[in-house]
Amino acid sequence: MTSAVLSTQTLTPELLRAWAWHRQGLDGSLAGKTSEEVLDRAGWARSVGGANPYLTLFARAGIRRGQVDRDVAELRIHELPTARGCTYVLGRNDFAWGLQVGRDAAAAPFKVLARLGVERGEITLLEEQVLHTLMESSDPMDPKQLRDELGESVRSLGEEGKKKGASTTLPTALGLLQADGRIRRVPVNGRLDQQRYAYTSWALPPSSLDDDAARALLIERYLRWTGGATFKQSQWLTGFTVAQSKAALAAVGAVEVATVASEPLWMLPDDVEHLSAFKAPQEEQIQLLAGTDSLVLLRRNSADMLAEGDRGRKVLDTTLALQADLSDHPILDRGRIIGLWQYDPGKERIAAWTFDNPTAAVTQRISEVESWIREDLGDFRSFSLDSPASRQKRIDALDGANS
Repeated sequence: MTSAVLSTQTLTPELLRAWAWHRQGLDGSLAGKTSEEVLDRAGWARSVGGANPYLTLFARAGIRRGQVDRDVAELRIHELPTARGCTYVLGRNDFAWGLQVGRDAAAAPFKVLARLGVERGEITLLEEQVLHTLMESSDPMDPKQLRDELGESVRSLGEEGKKKGASTTLPTALGLLQADGRIRRVPVNGRLDQQRYAYTSWALPPSSLDDDAARALLIERYLRWTGGATFKQSQWLTGFTVAQSKAALAAVGAVEVATVASEPLWMLPDDVEHLSAFKAPQEEQIQLLAGTDSLVLLRRNSADMLAEGDRGRKVLDTTLALQADLSDHPILDRGRIIGLWQYDPGKERIAAWTFDNPTAAVTQRISEVESWIREDLGDFRSFSLDSPASRQKRIDALDGANS
């Protein structure tokens, strides 16, 4: 059936880039949508204490930071640990089952604690004490406040624990409580791009799905977000075993589609039909995205987004096509990376390198995003430890690439 609908020869890298661009709503099709609707259609926004969630919503729907922060405060969207234990910003309809698919990752740190002599019962007791403390508090509490309040109930694991990344028993208890939806982590100043958090009690109703159904739902969403992905790409995002991945793909009726230049893609049957009628846009569609945007991160295939003639380009002696993850943020046109950028807060400007002379549309979009960062964010951090000083070398390299 697939071969009758799609000809392998038509599935060129150029067409597949434009198709992924369309599925991600970067072609203007999500304009005017809410934060929840964008995250449902384009995929959860990776959150590592950086500004990606804000740009995800601004690029697709023009949503400004003030509205995003209100949506977080009102629990229309929230940052939660989900697939592989990684934190993403999700819409509220996904909270319960999103936590469910990340629950095994939340329990994994206990294996380290067990080797340090911590019994499961001790963590269970600490969970209950943490929950009681938060329920009694009128305000969210940060980890230091919790440690001070709980006293000796939080056990220090000494130098050996520090070496293994578990200095006390508190983080494991917090992780398990969060994975169960009994507490949630809230940004201290209401912003998603400044990683200072406190915890508050929560009573999220559990998911109505069993684990197999939750895994199938994640695969269905993932294939819809990407428009198609290889088997290995799906495993990177989900963390599923081979058996779990195969079962989930079968459950959603996914089909394998051959392409011209890459491994076969697993796709939803409806997307096979839609792709057969899809035509790449003829006019420029320029976006500046974060290096952790869903377009890039969901498949970690930035090399596929480069035109053949750009694969050898380098920044700081690193060949772009050889990077699993981009060190700089991409400038794109209909899914093709046409340049890179960083924000220089000292000069309140975007340092941009375009592979070819920028068109008027590229120059305009750079100016629009530059103004948005200046007005809404003040800086554009890639992750929690990113700073102007740490990225100066990269800013200088991008500036130098234009000379």
